[in-house]
Amino acid sequence: MAHFKNWREATHDHTRCYIIAEVGKNQIQTEEDRPVSEYLENAKELVRLAAEAGADCVKFQTHHVDDEQLNINVTSPHFKGSDRYSWVSRNTNATPYDEFWVPLKAYTDSLGVDFISTPMSCGSAKMLEKLDVPFWKIGSGDILDFVTLDYIAQTKKPLIISSGMSTMEEVEKTMAFLQARNVEVALLHCVSQYPCPPEELNLSTIAYFKEKFPNVTVGFSDHSLGYESAVAAVALGAEIVEKHFSLSRDLWGADHKVSMTPEEFKTLVTNIRDMEADQNLREDWLSRDIVKRGLGDKTKTLGDKETVFRGFFRKSLMAAQDIPAGTTVTPDMLYAMRPQEYAGGLPSECYEDVIGKTLKVALKQYDPVKEENLQG
Repeated sequence: MAHFKNWREATHDHTRCYIIAEVGKNQIQTEEDRPVSEYLENAKELVRLAAEAGADCVKFQTHHVDDEQLNINVTSPHFKGSDRYSWVSRNTNATPYDEFWVPLKAYTDSLGVDFISTPMSCGSAKMLEKLDVPFWKIGSGDILDFVTLDYIAQTKKPLIISSGMSTMEEVEKTMAFLQARNVEVALLHCVSQYPCPPEELNLSTIAYFKEKFPNVTVGFSDHSLGYESAVAAVALGAEIVEKHFSLSRDLWGADHKVSMTPEEFKTLVTNIRDMEADQNLREDWLSRDIVKRGLGDKTKTLGDKETVFRGFFRKSLMAAQDIPAGTTVTPDMLYAMRPQEYAGGLPSECYEDVIGKTLKVALKQYDPVKEENLQG
């Protein structure tokens, strides 16, 4: 299998889809905590099986609780197994840099597949940059985390970003933020339901994105069960496909229930590659009933079942340190942290509006940054 430096090497001729196995944090498989060494072995097994199934890339998620999640007792609707602060803390502690990320990336590289991990905060992005990841992936919850996106832009690496739980206006705002910084961007259509019924995928958004952003690679991050809709997305023009990947949907954790097993993932890859080799299969896929039911409208929609997640996963601007009154705000003084619904600070997309302003009052670390506290 080829080892790509980023997805553009795979998709440069627009005939080969770049396929990502999204392990996320599926190395955690039990409700009780386990040693880091066990998480690493679980992760390696998932990488090996993803490589054998034909994935171009294996993706994880990297957490850094100190600048990601406020210590507020909230539980997301998609995972009732743990409150968010405890879950993010567990993920942070389960994946230390030297004991987990360094050997995991080395192992993935040795198998000839790309290794990336979604940074869930600016702090986790800074840690991943030490690994020299080939490109970045930002999840739907952080499409408006301009603190992290500004840091990523400075690395001059390509970026894939998902569009779930967002309005079209928000997508356009983020794309403008990134394009102003000359970031090479791929945009994934995504519906943030866990799982998403195939008939609610609105696959026509892929064509809509291609028209709205003609110079951007467009793909599909799929939370539905089965492989049919993802193959159809490629038939509709998606150049990147991302699917959650696990040993079993019966394991304990947030994402196992919306994941593909290794055999299912292999079926997905085989069908995509067969269609790429025989264009007559494209029309066959587009004629299938499950695909027709999932086409939806040629627009970008925000469904009610996605809206429920926004307050838990969107972020607010918080003080990253104690800041005296009269201080001019600089980027290093800001965190973007969840959950926005309870944090009390300005939304994270107000980042540029806050930089360069002067604080009227002193802020303690983790205090919300509010408009009334700024001048200038």
